[in-house]
Amino acid sequence: MTPADRDRLLADVNAFCEELRPIEELCYVEHRQNERTIELAKKHNLLAMPLPGELGGRGADAVTYARALARIGREGTGVRTFFSGHTSIGEYPILRFGNAAQKQKYLPRAARGECIMAFGLTEPEAGSNPLELTSTYRRQGDRFLLNGVKYLISNGSIAGAVIVFAYPEGATGAKKRMSAFIVDTDGDTFEREDLPAKLGMFTANTGMFQMTDHPVPGENLLGEEGNGFRVAMGTLVSGRLSVAAGCVGVIEDCLAEALAYSQTRHQHGKPIGRHQLVQEHIAAIELHRAASEAMVERAATAKQASDDDPEDASLAAAADLQVAQAKLFAAGAAWDAADRAVQIFGGRGFSELYRVGRHLQDVRVCRIYEGTDEILKLKIASSLLGKDFAAFK
Repeated sequence: MTPADRDRLLADVNAFCEELRPIEELCYVEHRQNERTIELAKKHNLLAMPLPGELGGRGADAVTYARALARIGREGTGVRTFFSGHTSIGEYPILRFGNAAQKQKYLPRAARGECIMAFGLTEPEAGSNPLELTSTYRRQGDRFLLNGVKYLISNGSIAGAVIVFAYPEGATGAKKRMSAFIVDTDGDTFEREDLPAKLGMFTANTGMFQMTDHPVPGENLLGEEGNGFRVAMGTLVSGRLSVAAGCVGVIEDCLAEALAYSQTRHQHGKPIGRHQLVQEHIAAIELHRAASEAMVERAATAKQASDDDPEDASLAAAADLQVAQAKLFAAGAAWDAADRAVQIFGGRGFSELYRVGRHLQDVRVCRIYEGTDEILKLKIASSLLGKDFAAFK
C-alpha cells in the first residue's frame, strides 16, 4: 500500500465517521439498529479495507487497517463491531484459508456490500472453549447438511454468509475434528433472530441462528475437512486485533470529550479541569491512550509479518501473543478510560445522551468477546511458562 493510498483510505474513513456520527447518536438513544452504517460504508468504499484490489478491497496493511478501526472506534464500539464481524472475522478467513473459487464467489460481493459477513463460532453452551460446541454436519452426496445453534453472533441477523464451525455427526475420539464452512443464510432451514436485550451496542446487530439440515455445497468447505480449529484460531487473531484497535478509538474519544468538558464546566468558581483530582483522571486516560496505541501498532506489525509469510510458525506465534497482549490491555484500558470520563462528567456522564456514557456501556463487551480477559491472561502466561503449564489442553 503506497503512502498516498494509505492517506486516501484514512481520509475516507474520517469522512465516513463524520457523516455517520449524527445518525449514530440518534439511533443509539432510540435503541435501534443503525441501518445507514452499511450504506455509508459502501459510499466511502470501506467494506473490504484489507482485501487486495483484485477482490474489490483497498489493500490496507495490518497497521493501516488498525488505524482505520481506531478512528471508527471513536464513533462507538457498535460501529466498529460491524466492521470486525464483516471484515476481520468474516472476510478474513476466506482470504486466508479459502481457495480461489471461494474468494471470487464471496469477497467481491462482500466488498460491494451485497453480502454481509459474520463468524459463527459461539454457541449457547460453548463460549471460551470452542471444543465444546455441539453443531454437527454430515455428508449427503455432493453437499453437507448442518445442524446446530449459534449465539451472540455479530451481524448474525443481517449476514448473507456466515463462517460456521461444526463437528462430524456422531464422531468420537480422534475422528471428532472440527470443520469450517461458508454458509449461505437463505432458505427455511436457516432460522435467525435478533438479540436486542444488550447492555449497549444498540445500533449494531447481534443475533442467533439455528440450522436444521441446512444444505451447504461441498465446495463451501473452508480449508480441509477437520482443519476447522486452525481456521477458527487463526481468524481470532484478526478479530482480537480489531477489538484492540477499536478500543484505542474509544480511549481517544473519551479523552477528547473529557478535555472539552473539563475546560468548560465550572464548579467551585473555576473550570473543573483546574481541580487536581480531575487532572488525575485526565492523565490516566492519556496514559491508557498512549500505551494502547503503542501495543496495537506493535501487534499489527507482527500480524502483518505473519500474513506476509503465513507458513512461518514463529511469526504466527509472535503475532498471536502480541495481539492477545494488545487486546487484553486495550480492552481494560478503554473500560477504565470510559469510567473515568463518566466520573468527570458527573451526573451527565450517567446518561446515554452523552458520548462517554455510551462508551462505558458499549466497551464492556470488549473484555468478553474475541477472548475473555481470563482466557487471554492464561494464554499469555502459558506462552512464557511453556506448553507444559497450559491451563487447558
